[in-house]
Amino acid sequence: MPPDKLCKTIHQYSSRPISEEDMRKLLEIAEDYKKVKNYVYRRFGGIGGLLKLYPGYTVQNEMTESGLRDELGLPSVYFYLAVFEALGDIKGAWTNTKAKLSKLAGQNEGLTEEEKHYLRFILKVNNAFDAVLNCKPVELQKKMQEQYSMLAGKVDPDKLHRYLCRQVRKYHTALKPAEADGFAIAERAYRYGDHGIYISIKEKRKRIFVPLTDNNQYNRQLYIKLFPKENRLEIKVPVNVTIRCHTDYTAKIGLAAGMQTMLTTDSGNRYGEALGELQAEYADWIRWQTASYNRNRANNPGRKKYTAKKGRYEEQLHSYINHELNRFFETEKPGIIYIPKLPGSQTGGINKKINHYAALWQRGYIRKRLMQKCSEQTVELVEVMGKDISNQCSNCGALGDKQKGIFYCQTCGSRMEEKTNTARNAKKRGMGGREACDGKAVDKM
Repeated sequence: MPPDKLCKTIHQYSSRPISEEDMRKLLEIAEDYKKVKNYVYRRFGGIGGLLKLYPGYTVQNEMTESGLRDELGLPSVYFYLAVFEALGDIKGAWTNTKAKLSKLAGQNEGLTEEEKHYLRFILKVNNAFDAVLNCKPVELQKKMQEQYSMLAGKVDPDKLHRYLCRQVRKYHTALKPAEADGFAIAERAYRYGDHGIYISIKEKRKRIFVPLTDNNQYNRQLYIKLFPKENRLEIKVPVNVTIRCHTDYTAKIGLAAGMQTMLTTDSGNRYGEALGELQAEYADWIRWQTASYNRNRANNPGRKKYTAKKGRYEEQLHSYINHELNRFFETEKPGIIYIPKLPGSQTGGINKKINHYAALWQRGYIRKRLMQKCSEQTVELVEVMGKDISNQCSNCGALGDKQKGIFYCQTCGSRMEEKTNTARNAKKRGMGGREACDGKAVDKM
């Protein structure tokens, strides 16, 4: 992909309920798609399949010879997409494991620098990694073998191989079985037309028609997500969008995120002030519905309406978040954004109601959309360490007090809105401790 392009996922939706017969045919494809993926997970997901993962043609050939496609009666256009999707999942899992092991080895004070260098080499070279895990001699191409021999001569290879095997057993996790909730579809298996999309099914030369809410048409691999309880589907379309470069986006902005007000800048501007009310309404509804469902569980009231309304609440929240983020970029015109690392989910606490609100806080979605929009607008996003960032005075650096959303500094007498103080500290830390509040008024008590 060219450097001035960015991959973005577009969503399309069915415009009216899909008939039970058509949904059954789509679910048949999803079920077989799941079976193919799980078969690949089981057969090639372990250490014995490591050498077959790259470039993947061995897996493709073995799957062709397995006879599974004929057994399922699944068209090849779906069968091989399932194979390569599962293959990508396995590669991703091993990549994550290697990254974890490399990080742990680098932090292990019991290893010498030569041992760490040796382990990094093994983790980087696929053939060497496979040989170690399968207890085989490391045999590489001539130049790589010379490099390996040089590194192995400085350490005890057997000791490090045992260490690596223990770490893999400890940290490498098997992939979760796939679910029959959707499938990828290639361009030759669908056709847009008549304000909808025609999708190939297992019957030869047969397609079902699904009306869509828009007339957009794409010519690339799609992903069909099925919602059988709601008789609808969603289409995920990866598209390459042009990265915008704004010459007037030059401001350096400190940001603080919150549950009530989504974003507050270091100058005190607020965006998403209604987020707290929307999230509270959503959380209260969830609590009420859960209690109601538990009281009537014996009568099996069903969850179809619940799921549909829950989806509408989330769409409302996400739409509001995106709208306010767009308004932030258009108003502030940032070149660099400094923001504290958002906290993860918290457990425990005294007030269960507040804990529930915090659990439903859209922190992950806000962060993901902020990162996406920064990439699209060529804006640099810098996450700074958040330790004591809301308790420290942005004027003098001393620790202060917070009461009812206001920050007080007993040392220098500063008083300001709590989130504004946090945003100023974020900017200050992001700029390396340089003065970030020049020219900005600070109230005195």
